[in-house]
Amino acid sequence: MTTEQADPWTVLRLLKWTTEFFKKRGSESARLDAEVLLAEARGCSRIELYTAFNEEPPPEVREAFRELVRRRGDGTPVAYLVGHKEFYSLDFRVSEATLIPRPETEHVVIEALDHAKRLIALSGDATTPLQIVDVGTGSGAIAISVAKNLPHCRMTAIDLSPDALEIAKYNIQNHGLTDRIDAIQGDCLLPLPAEPHLHIVCSNPPYVTTAEYEGLSKEVRKFEPQMALVSGPTGTEIIARLIEQASQRLVAGGQLIFELSPMIADQCIAILRDSKQFNEPKFIRDLAGHRRVLAATKPSS
Repeated sequence: MTTEQADPWTVLRLLKWTTEFFKKRGSESARLDAEVLLAEARGCSRIELYTAFNEEPPPEVREAFRELVRRRGDGTPVAYLVGHKEFYSLDFRVSEATLIPRPETEHVVIEALDHAKRLIALSGDATTPLQIVDVGTGSGAIAISVAKNLPHCRMTAIDLSPDALEIAKYNIQNHGLTDRIDAIQGDCLLPLPAEPHLHIVCSNPPYVTTAEYEGLSKEVRKFEPQMALVSGPTGTEIIARLIEQASQRLVAGGQLIFELSPMIADQCIAILRDSKQFNEPKFIRDLAGHRRVLAATKPSS
């Protein structure tokens, strides 16, 4: 993107050049990345770029865009560059203290909402708030998405990282949910009483093995928080603790829902069965057909 060439650097030309640059750097969403970053530099929405293809952005916009492109070329995820990410049709602030919300995690939200509807239908009581917890909340994406779509619930969002919790608190306030979501620092469910009082426990816990972590893309390893990704040698260390703690805190008919790697799906099933605290669990598959989310319900009697 030099300024010496005769042809003007219009919006369309910037997008075309940057798309090719990102493709050469291995981006699987090169055009989208280019559009998001140029919209950020211009202070507009992506859709507005399509009515401005022939415009030549001023030097300060081109300079801001050039810096974003440079950092993206070095591997910084787009979500961290622009400071936010869409999840379940909602917008969330993110930082390098939080994981970037991903589409497959939306299956956790969908299952939580479905189970909440089942509980309400069984009880016939749509006024008493369900008690729901999001463990390892990060940006608060799961907790906020559930609360936004389930007016009669009381959420607790827990995270071990104080930096991540600050981002979650910002998003909770930004979505107008400070009266229904409590954000607290803690390790798994330990901050909560070890007695049956929860209706749903949701989580996208760390489930990457130590060995697998070395094989993740440089973009993930360099920028996303390791503590939110890596569980330990087996990948099930945090999940096993979550299963034990949830079994003590879920009411009869309550449900534990967590994301997992398809590679540890069988191990997670075995841990749940060995606990003898849940009915036969079920898998929810992602769009690629992989076993991505596991849901287990406490027996009703």
